[in-house]
Amino acid sequence: MPTLTAEELLAGSALTHRVTLPAHLVAGGTAEAAPAEVVVRPLVLADIARLNRAAADDGDLASALMVHQALVEPRLTLEQVHRLPAGLVEFMLGEVNRVSGLSLHGDELEDAVHAPLARACFVLAREFGWTPDRCAELTVGQVLLYLEMLGRGEHPAS
Repeated sequence: MPTLTAEELLAGSALTHRVTLPAHLVAGGTAEAAPAEVVVRPLVLADIARLNRAAADDGDLASALMVHQALVEPRLTLEQVHRLPAGLVEFMLGEVNRVSGLSLHGDELEDAVHAPLARACFVLAREFGWTPDRCAELTVGQVLLYLEMLGRGEHPAS
């Protein structure tokens, strides 16, 4: 199995994804309306850390901030995100979580809870020789994947 380079690992954080919105969630939309799309990008570790500090314990604010940060097209202000229908924000948040690698199931979620992100960055920086800034560009899903690789004894090529 080939070992990826740091550049290959970080490439996923630069991708954007077209997301088709359900017509019934878009203002004035009906089930028969033409599909509408937005463009989102995955959240990286630095985004999550910043959002956690900004939202503290306010889950609704955290959701709005995540959608605001990930939405590439159209670009909305935070105030505009707050004015979106709740169901639309919930749907978009699910898509942001999916493309960011934050949609975990069953045992994966339990395992992720036991690996704090700060420790994960420290381990990745040490094992791969990355700077903290490079680690902060990773999506949470990427961080979890690389930690799993290290846990299995897989190390980057010398």
